[in-house]
Amino acid sequence: MKNFPRQSPPALPIRYLLVIWLFVLSAVAYLDRTNISIAGIQIGKEFAIDNTHLGWVFSAFLIGYAAFQVPAGLLVHKFGTRLVLTFAVLWWGLFTVLTALVPPRLSSSVIVLVLVRFALGSGEATMYPATSQFVERWFPMRERGKANGIIFGGVGVGSGLTPPIVTAIVMHYGWRASFWFSAVVGVIAGAVWYLVARDTPEQHPLVREHELALILKERDPAPDTTSSGRLPTVKRAVPWAQIFGSKETLALTLSYFCFGYVAWVFFGWFYIYLAQARGLNLKTSAVYSMLPFVGMTIGCLAGGVASDWLAHRFSLRLGRCLLPASSMTLTALLLVLGSRAEQARTAGIVLALGAGILYVSAGCFWAVSANFAGEYAGLTSGIMNMGAQIGGACTASLTPLIAAHFGWEMSFFVAALLALMGALAWLLVDPKRELTPAARQWLSASSGSIASVYAFADNTSITESALAAAAASVSGPGGAASTAFPTHS
Repeated sequence: MKNFPRQSPPALPIRYLLVIWLFVLSAVAYLDRTNISIAGIQIGKEFAIDNTHLGWVFSAFLIGYAAFQVPAGLLVHKFGTRLVLTFAVLWWGLFTVLTALVPPRLSSSVIVLVLVRFALGSGEATMYPATSQFVERWFPMRERGKANGIIFGGVGVGSGLTPPIVTAIVMHYGWRASFWFSAVVGVIAGAVWYLVARDTPEQHPLVREHELALILKERDPAPDTTSSGRLPTVKRAVPWAQIFGSKETLALTLSYFCFGYVAWVFFGWFYIYLAQARGLNLKTSAVYSMLPFVGMTIGCLAGGVASDWLAHRFSLRLGRCLLPASSMTLTALLLVLGSRAEQARTAGIVLALGAGILYVSAGCFWAVSANFAGEYAGLTSGIMNMGAQIGGACTASLTPLIAAHFGWEMSFFVAALLALMGALAWLLVDPKRELTPAARQWLSASSGSIASVYAFADNTSITESALAAAAASVSGPGGAASTAFPTHS
């Protein structure tokens, strides 16, 4: 792309203006993925399907989301953040609208809904690989924690605003109108992104020389990087046996599976639980279903800070392993207490607190996987995050099935049991263990808060190491899988 003469930029650095817009796109992504949980009651009635079949529709999104992380990472790697993310947002809009256009009288309407949501999930898989590459190219290392915090703040904001907005639209215009609204918002946000964004700061005409110098000074040079900032294909062996034979990889993946299962109880079913099991009306359900996402936002940020402080002040094991183990244990307790509470409002608050405490552990997953894997942090984190998406797909289908046969209280008991299992898995993790010697070199070269960098990763962030891993193994039998860019939110 042609480099234009640099003009006078606004007071806020261009990199922060762009990352704020990625915050908006992140919120839109979660609007598009969680609107169906709010409209689920109306969809179930119109299509004459129970919660179990509705769970299939929810699971389809997550399966597509998990399955297309690797292709999404490769697309971002090849074509850059600006073009891929613009195309992706248009893709989200298309399949959000198609969800609203599925006719309920169609004999195979549920299958069509499943396919449409699978396609939507595959498109949304591009979101966080794209933002991760953007942050790596646009931000010096010392600012990447802040940048990722802004981006993934959109997860909590998007998920938190969805219930009241979608509920209001559903009550006045029907559930289909809420999907049209989501699509239009996404298309507008994507168009703005295409107009204002560039893949690298070198290409942006509004980036001043001193801002460019600051970025380039602390940006890790990518070997053989092209002029567009993309990495070419390079053959390099990946230590598959070491990765899959490591107890750290296996324990983190197991624990993140449990994390994803519990998280998607809130993303997929909390609104319906409040309305059906607790008898709250639509407006009240919308208000209380916002609380878990407020808690997630606070817990994620606080957990990253606490993890760094404990690791620095006391020990790496306390800050990186015992903190998340404790938070997941406390989450299990709160899930049990909340599900057994007699008052609906008490249940909503206690369960939302459990969601917030769960997300105290979020940053630790990404910090430990980065420290452990070093050069292969993107690959190892991707494997770990695949576990979370599989966990989410399981809860989308199993939660209503368990509720139908044993009651909603049992659904939360199962989630609590998995939270305990995730906590125990943390006891197997050695935060000082290295996959390769390069891991410690990467760690010592890093500056700032590692846990904070990943605090909002929630299932959705990679480092510059992921790009190195992508370049290292695009070719060969394990090439595609080696990029394994993790998701989201």
